[in-house]
Amino acid sequence: MTQAILQEHISAVRRFNRFFTRQIGVLREGLLHSPYSLTEARIIFELANQGNLTASDLCHELGLDAGYLSRILNKLEQQNLIEKTRSEDDGRQRLLNLTSEGHNAFLLLDNRSNDEVSEMLNGLSDSDRIRLIDAMHTIEGIFDHGFKYAEPFYLRQHEVGDMGWVIHQHGLLYHQEYGWDESFEALVAQICADFINNYDPQKERCWIAEMQGEQVGSVFCVKVDEDVAKLRLLLVVPKARGLGLGTRLVQECIRFAKRSGYKKLTLWTNDILVEARHIYQKNGFKLIEEEHHHSFGHNLVGQNWDLML
Repeated sequence: MTQAILQEHISAVRRFNRFFTRQIGVLREGLLHSPYSLTEARIIFELANQGNLTASDLCHELGLDAGYLSRILNKLEQQNLIEKTRSEDDGRQRLLNLTSEGHNAFLLLDNRSNDEVSEMLNGLSDSDRIRLIDAMHTIEGIFDHGFKYAEPFYLRQHEVGDMGWVIHQHGLLYHQEYGWDESFEALVAQICADFINNYDPQKERCWIAEMQGEQVGSVFCVKVDEDVAKLRLLLVVPKARGLGLGTRLVQECIRFAKRSGYKKLTLWTNDILVEARHIYQKNGFKLIEEEHHHSFGHNLVGQNWDLML
């Protein structure tokens, strides 16, 4: 690429940035005609959709400087929008949560944001709306792969062929690592078939994680009833472990369940899956009951975990 072409592309990106920031109103003094800046509103949004975050969690999630974030958190605390409590697991850490006033602020911002986007989309034809969403997915996918501060993996919704990958990887990895037989693969196949045959896009979701175009993880949020959803088929392949992918998949499932109006998220696992259980516990799930059973060629201890949303 010549320097002239590169400069032309740089100008095009900057022109789009100026256009879009004006289009969505982030240049106003208060976002969505509220008293909150864009950064303050985003922090409120993150805490509303996932409580018990630390300042370090927010720094990582939002790519913020620690000093800048600290000043914003102090301001929000002075306004009685957030509260800090000492972690029971690590007394050095302070957990951040919204107060009742903070939840009211979130509802104001969330409703106004929905109204503003709805008004923008209602002015488009069906075909233009589809083109817009596809273009946004394209931009998001490219920058999630390439942005220097992004995670090394990219999460997307399921596509044709992904269910076969989920079934194959579960059968293969659980046999290699735990010696489970093909009856587990059959169970995973049934779960995937039920998901596709009964798929409700408003209340259910499958996330596939990719690294460099290769599938490396999955998780499902499946409807049980109007108030309860189930987290299913969490998987991270060995090459992608240690990067925080399992935690990220679980957190995406929790956020989606909250946005979809569920009151409880449940899951079933077995006690030998130590790393997965640690992720569930870290994200607020509580062990409800255990049962001994013989499945997949082994004597196991099944566990039911719940998270109240």
